[in-house]
Amino acid sequence: MAANATSFTSPLADFSVGSLPPQVDYLVNTIANASFMTWVFTLLALAVAYDQISYFVQKGSIVGPAFKLPFMGPFLESLNPKFEEYKAKWNSGPLSCVSVFHKFVVIASTRDLSRKVFNSPTYVKPCVVDIATKILGEDSWVFLDGKAHVDYRKGLNGLFTRRALECYLPGQEAVYKQYFARFLRLTKEAGGKPIPFMHEFRELMCTVSLRTFAGYYMPDSACKKIADDYYLVTAALDLVNFPIIIPYTRTWYGKQAARMVMDELAKCAAKSKVRMAAGGEITCIMDAWIKDMIASKKWTEAVEKGLSTEGMVKPSPLLRDFSDMEIARTLFTFLFASQDATSSAATNMFQVLANRPDVLDRVREENYRVRNGDIHAPVNLEQLESMTYTRAVVRELLRWRPPVIMVPYKAKKPFPVTENYTVPKGAMIIPTTYMALRDPEVYENPDEFDPERYYTGDAEEKGAKNYLVFGTGPHYCLGQHYAQLNLALMIGKASVELDWKHHATPDSDEIKVFATIFPKVCCGMAECFDVFEAN
Repeated sequence: MAANATSFTSPLADFSVGSLPPQVDYLVNTIANASFMTWVFTLLALAVAYDQISYFVQKGSIVGPAFKLPFMGPFLESLNPKFEEYKAKWNSGPLSCVSVFHKFVVIASTRDLSRKVFNSPTYVKPCVVDIATKILGEDSWVFLDGKAHVDYRKGLNGLFTRRALECYLPGQEAVYKQYFARFLRLTKEAGGKPIPFMHEFRELMCTVSLRTFAGYYMPDSACKKIADDYYLVTAALDLVNFPIIIPYTRTWYGKQAARMVMDELAKCAAKSKVRMAAGGEITCIMDAWIKDMIASKKWTEAVEKGLSTEGMVKPSPLLRDFSDMEIARTLFTFLFASQDATSSAATNMFQVLANRPDVLDRVREENYRVRNGDIHAPVNLEQLESMTYTRAVVRELLRWRPPVIMVPYKAKKPFPVTENYTVPKGAMIIPTTYMALRDPEVYENPDEFDPERYYTGDAEEKGAKNYLVFGTGPHYCLGQHYAQLNLALMIGKASVELDWKHHATPDSDEIKVFATIFPKVCCGMAECFDVFEAN
């Protein structure tokens, strides 16, 4: 028994079929007498060969590494993605590829190929990353496809109309007032020492998003907790991560943070339902959505009971009642879409305007004029939309430093993306927005920050197909107008209430990729500013 427990006998050891050709007999004897380690190395070699052959077949004629590092591919490099490496990949060809573990990834670099991916719902669907369904929820609306996705979006469109956006402005103004006062206090307390402000900008944009989405149903302490912990969600949703949740890893911490945020939003939904049922005014997206649900229920009940609907306005579309957690999950996807993108935009905006006082002066002048000289005066939507130069600055900032540089999709079936190449079913295909936004045939001196191209130039018309900041097609960003107006409100209010000095590092103009793009941290020092009251 002891011998049986410690030795390995080939399953062919007792094999016998009589007379065999010498070559076959030699092969059978070799296999029959193979040791355990020989079997292990043979199977490993076959697995490596299969992995390489699979990669070669999927790669076809497009640009990509000549060989794949067995099984893992460039996984280690993906843990610390470098913008320069992304850019080199985009410049290598219209289509390029990489394979990480089991995932084959095709990268579309040109404007036309990116637009084709965005506009091909028959072949592709948004996939974010493998772990995303476990973070955002298996039944999250962002993973819906086809008619189910279209119908769900219809129920959300009313949350971003001009009338709705007007309702959200007072809450946003209040957040900016609170945080700009905090910026002044931090600078004063530092006694002239430069302060790293990147985290402050992240907290500011997280709070303004939460107040826009869930109003003041959420206590300040919960907003602070979410702002501090949300980066855990971002880290968990890196493009390359383990596809399963292992305790005490980035994905595990991200899942815990996401659950905490959804629980807080669900509490807010319960409070909003009570207030809206009592006839309260709309102050946030949650209120507007729940009010539509209440109106839909009243209309449906009236029709079912045969009652008169005179004086009632039929909601379009009619909405069902959503549970508190369903509302929370949907608003969490709004936060997921906005938090890192607006944090990136705010950080880059404050930095570039500190370095371009000529642009900041023009923004300040326009905002003084619209506010009739009262720097503390709130603005309405019409006034905000009249700030043509400020909005041109926002437009150019998002072109020059697009927060979202790639959008992952998954091929639902073989996708003939070009005449010569078909993306395999199950592969990830990632259109980039960056190259279209830096096209020298559309944008003169594309690497320069120049708001004039949107103020007096023809970039809006000439670059209509290139401006992929918010995507295009059936999954374009639902809140694109809200995002741009919010940034215009932020920088306009900052321009008349604050002045700031940027303390540049050698890497300030370099790009760091962390879900979105930020100025690169140099020597452990994030972007530092001094913030003062405006003269």
